[in-house]
Amino acid sequence: MSAPGETDLEKMLRTLSVDRRPGVFTYLAVKEPSRTLLDVAQATVNEGELTTVILPIEAAERAGHNVIVRLAWLTLTVRSSLEAVGLTAAVSERLTDVGISCNVLAGYHHDHLLVPVERVDEAIVVLTA
Repeated sequence: MSAPGETDLEKMLRTLSVDRRPGVFTYLAVKEPSRTLLDVAQATVNEGELTTVILPIEAAERAGHNVIVRLAWLTLTVRSSLEAVGLTAAVSERLTDVGISCNVLAGYHHDHLLVPVERVDEAIVVLTA
């Protein structure tokens, strides 16, 4: 059985739109995330020796952590399949061409991009052109 969602790259790129999640986000790497951090986390990745926590900068600061990066969270609204090939590469290439760094998270239905907050408007234009 195939995962639900679109797999045709050309169709995904033609219909691609981008939504910006409100707020500004950052990454933390912690040995054992506290319940407080997990409650405000927007995403976590267990990397074995550490857990990466993505959360609003205000929550990181309230918890006493230094904010190293300030990122905008973009969601590619095309409903891509987990088996789709090339979407991540295509959007990464568009951002690479204009020198915008990008961290990608894949959800079940959508891909999410974390880009420097000061370049978010440019990233949205580049991705939807």
